[in-house]
Amino acid sequence: MTDRRESIRSNAKYLRNVRPVDPEEICEYVEGNPHPAVVRQTLREEAVDLELIERDDGTFVPVDDEPVAPLERAIRAFPADYERRLEDLLADRYGPRWYDGGSGDLLRSTIRRFKADYLEGRPVEYDDDVAAGYAIYHLPGYYAAVQYALDDLAERGLLGQRLRVLDVGAGVGGPALGLFEYLPDDALCEYHAIEPSAAADVLSELLAETDRNVHTTIHRTTAEAFDPAAVAEGDMVDPTAPDGGFDLVLACNVLSELEEPVAVLRSYLETLAPDGTVLAMAPADKHTSIQLREVERELEDEQLWTGPGNGSAGGDRVTVYSPTVRLWPGERPTDRGWSFDVGPDLEVPSFQRRLDEATPADDDEHAPGEFVNVDVQYSYSLLRRDGSRRIDLSLETGDWAKMAEMDRHVTNRIDLVAAKLSHSLSDDPNANPLFKISDGSESIDHYAVLTAETALNRPLLEAEYGELCSLEGALALWNDDEGAYNLVVDEETVVDRIA
Repeated sequence: MTDRRESIRSNAKYLRNVRPVDPEEICEYVEGNPHPAVVRQTLREEAVDLELIERDDGTFVPVDDEPVAPLERAIRAFPADYERRLEDLLADRYGPRWYDGGSGDLLRSTIRRFKADYLEGRPVEYDDDVAAGYAIYHLPGYYAAVQYALDDLAERGLLGQRLRVLDVGAGVGGPALGLFEYLPDDALCEYHAIEPSAAADVLSELLAETDRNVHTTIHRTTAEAFDPAAVAEGDMVDPTAPDGGFDLVLACNVLSELEEPVAVLRSYLETLAPDGTVLAMAPADKHTSIQLREVERELEDEQLWTGPGNGSAGGDRVTVYSPTVRLWPGERPTDRGWSFDVGPDLEVPSFQRRLDEATPADDDEHAPGEFVNVDVQYSYSLLRRDGSRRIDLSLETGDWAKMAEMDRHVTNRIDLVAAKLSHSLSDDPNANPLFKISDGSESIDHYAVLTAETALNRPLLEAEYGELCSLEGALALWNDDEGAYNLVVDEETVVDRIA
């Protein structure tokens, strides 16, 4: 059997450089002339190592070297295939009318309970019911959020079509499904999930819907216990090798559940390929978003020990690639760091609508839409070990005001450069638009307040999350009620978006 496998591999290695690898052709060159179906299955099992993708016609070709293209449009809906798969799982577990009667009551009470536990900072224990409720309530939003975060990498050509991915605390699979949907059909993805809880059962069902060029493995252990040095027998991760390590490590909505998130994330930064990225995400609420920034800042500039062969005896240093910025040499932010992005709402998936509409009329706790969650709001951090930043700019005090010195600019009009790190935070639609801004030097929160819109300052409204803007003639004020600085943007202020 081993000889036959090696013969198939050898023939594939030769043919891949000549023409598409056809199982029906290879079987003629292998001793014993195995059936083409046997050859095809062997090629599927070896595809990652051979860097081959399977085409619709059943042949195999080398994966493209071109980077993944960024999103062309906003994400509007959770895919129907995954929607049906989840509903099938729910029907198998709870019956065809899973959303009604006792099973519906159980799932609704479960969702209420884990939402309350989360808001009050209590740990959530994932049994089968919690995993099902979590999938119903959170899967669509997480599916969309990860794709918007990946755009930061794709816009700079930093996401390849041959990806080795480790998903730490994969849960029921929202980020994983989003990643797979983001990749083109001709990408090759080797995906490893770490998930010890009952959520892995839901994840396993959903992964069955993935493309044939996505090769998945679930490791049912904890993030702390997992050994990233050997993700599979004989398949060692060597981040010091040119093609070693993981290209992408996902740590989505898991840091708040770890006892030592900094230590855990540090250990997975060590497993990155030299040009790899850690994508850490958290819900947009105050507690988890701020915790994410605290972890980001504690790891920033930390020296990773990656051993001999990486070009430096001491290893690489952790760099914050995006979305937060470091525009002043030697400066680092120490404000509370609450920053999150917002995407367009999704269409309501059928499983949320069914569960919500089946709520008994005598349920006094229920308000219509209670079990519908189509908001896409998230905080994220992209960390790398190659020193690169999405925005690589160094400012000088002779040209621009520094946020770290804002106290001496209060009541003056100043020029500054900052990244826009929020959508409008004003609750009242009639109030002045308010945006969190940062230049990476601040110890106190800074906000841009648009009090008078003009053609010259409208770019502040038009800028995307994380985009860099120059503000010329902004009025610096101290907001005693909020304990923050306000930069007033009015008819005397000119705002430009900096490419």
